[in-house]
Amino acid sequence: MVERQVPLQKLLDDLQSAITSGRERTWAARCAHALGLEGIAVSLLRGAELVWFSDEISARLEDVQFTLGQGPGLSADFGFDAVPYQVPEVHGLDAEQWPQFVIEAEKLGVEAVFVWPVRVGSASIGTLTGYRTSPGPLTERQAADGLLVADVLAGQVLAWQPQAPASDDGPGTTGTVDLHRVEVHQATGVLSVRLGVPVAEALLRLRAQAFAAGRPLHEVAREIIDEALPT
Repeated sequence: MVERQVPLQKLLDDLQSAITSGRERTWAARCAHALGLEGIAVSLLRGAELVWFSDEISARLEDVQFTLGQGPGLSADFGFDAVPYQVPEVHGLDAEQWPQFVIEAEKLGVEAVFVWPVRVGSASIGTLTGYRTSPGPLTERQAADGLLVADVLAGQVLAWQPQAPASDDGPGTTGTVDLHRVEVHQATGVLSVRLGVPVAEALLRLRAQAFAAGRPLHEVAREIIDEALPT
């Protein structure tokens, strides 16, 4: 049975109701579909904090960019000369631009990526990244609608106040505004002390370890934290 397409404005108006009733994942997925996408995610601080995502692939795509330090979500954050920043064909990218990102995106089945700024006034505080498993650009309407979604989620991020500790720091707590990389930051601190290196270098080593193992960053971080806990 094909799901009926809900008008975007109706979805935007329904955001608070979706949060109250625990339908965040359904809401985010429907927004993605209204934009002609298969998933969306919001990250802040140049990808350092993943705060909202519609599905596991969206979360993994953000994780890949953060782990590698490369990808459209990071490049777009430099200026946003065009909104959205469009990568309509991942496979056709110059291998020198984001060589590892292209490989990892294709493993996830991602063929196109689109990035909108998440803004407060004229200041960009993060990115809304959407993906498709088929190549091709957005329509003008989809490009404009994505900015509406980004603006609504910017308001939600600013209004958010944590009520309780997150139950899960990795991809799995889908759709809610929460800090999904708490364990990454904790593990970075552990490595910094253990190795006697600056925090920035410890984070680079953590990323490299996750990439070399072909594992999600939060899983490697959790193991480091567990190892540091007293037995």
